[in-house]
Amino acid sequence: MTSVYPAPVTVAPVASPVAASAAHPDRSFPRLHPRPDRGWVNDPNGVAFADGRWHVFYQYNPESARHHRIHWGHMSSPDLVCWDAHLVALAPQEGGPDAYGCWTGVVTHDAGVPTAVYSGVVDGSGRSQVVLARGSVDLEAWTQDGTVAAGMPADPRVVAVRDPFVFEFAGRRWALQGAGLDSGHAALLLYGADDLSAWEYHGVWLTSEDPVAAGLPEANIWECPQLVHSGDSWAAVVSLWRDDQLTGVGHLVGSLAQDPATGLPVFSPRATGLTDLGSSFYAPQAVQVPASAGAPERVLVWGWAKEAAPAGVRGRTQEDCDAVGWSGALTFPRELGVLGDAVEVRPASELAALRAAELAPVTGSAHDGGTHLPLPDQAEAVLTGSGAVRLVLGAAGDPLCEQLVWEGELAAGDEVRVLLDASIIEVYRAGGVPTTLRAYPRGEETYWLDLGPGVALRAWRLAVPGK
Repeated sequence: MTSVYPAPVTVAPVASPVAASAAHPDRSFPRLHPRPDRGWVNDPNGVAFADGRWHVFYQYNPESARHHRIHWGHMSSPDLVCWDAHLVALAPQEGGPDAYGCWTGVVTHDAGVPTAVYSGVVDGSGRSQVVLARGSVDLEAWTQDGTVAAGMPADPRVVAVRDPFVFEFAGRRWALQGAGLDSGHAALLLYGADDLSAWEYHGVWLTSEDPVAAGLPEANIWECPQLVHSGDSWAAVVSLWRDDQLTGVGHLVGSLAQDPATGLPVFSPRATGLTDLGSSFYAPQAVQVPASAGAPERVLVWGWAKEAAPAGVRGRTQEDCDAVGWSGALTFPRELGVLGDAVEVRPASELAALRAAELAPVTGSAHDGGTHLPLPDQAEAVLTGSGAVRLVLGAAGDPLCEQLVWEGELAAGDEVRVLLDASIIEVYRAGGVPTTLRAYPRGEETYWLDLGPGVALRAWRLAVPGK
């Protein structure tokens, strides 16, 4: 199905500057996670590699710190460390299928033409259409002509649908969308997308009623579906929407095969798990990176670090975000792999380039004779050994104001990496999945680590090279 509204529009309406964050007046504004200095940011979109640069698009409202009239912001990097801003790529078009917002999607190639595939919405009902926009080779200029590749399915079971994902399997192009069913269960929908402008609906592909999928936390809609392979396994990653609450991100590990009778791909899950253990991670986008120049194949993932602090940590209300003029950021890029039935997520290897001066801990200064280390607002700590670890935000000498941001226990052989950037905290445990958190330093408050006597530590101040 294709529909076109008049006057195709090439979009470059508004700049989306990656902030000169060192001068940002809000101390909690991240300095290493690039984003515009004002406005709302949520889901990463359209991650693509072109002309030697990583391009990351993202949900963006340049007009306020609230989710409204969503555009696609755009930034790029040659190395996943130093980022440059580009003009806004997509914007809501009056009278078009995306008049209310250009919601989440991906960038793919269609006969060599970069093409954004996204959810276009005309109201807040939860119903959407798959809309296409064509880009220049360098991904700088985009033309929105109102092409609709798929509307709401005629399937009466489907009451909500959004967030297209495109993949190739068995020599054909396929697509998924996240969905909610009239039964209250979450689902993935399958489409044939050989003709990217006219998708063929193949029905409900997987639901939360599946005996294995039922191991995920309950959800009414699976949002932002991603399907990637690692070794011989496949992982389907879904964001869990339940009763208007964004409750987390889960994954299903399994196999993908072609049905000999129909030719359709069939996903057979064998295990489930949470993809992040924190309160602030949602809507990740994954991209398959082929092996090159001796580097192995890998899967890169970005997520939305939403403004949600853990229990016991001072958070921010919507009114607080309005006052400072911004909300949301993307996580650091991550690498996802499958180990047996489990998923492992670690920081992208390129992030080691952020390490600047090494920090010196004070051994024996913690209350139990362990190590105490004050941290700057941008820091990394690598923890090994065994024992307890606490990351605290507070004012020195005022124990009543201490906020316990994260705590954990290391066993022999464990390694934990803590990456800190003002209000964004990402904790990675080797062989497991991360914990993404938010906390908001102000005034004389500082972060610090308290480590048990058996925990070893190396730590660095983080900074963009050359800055």
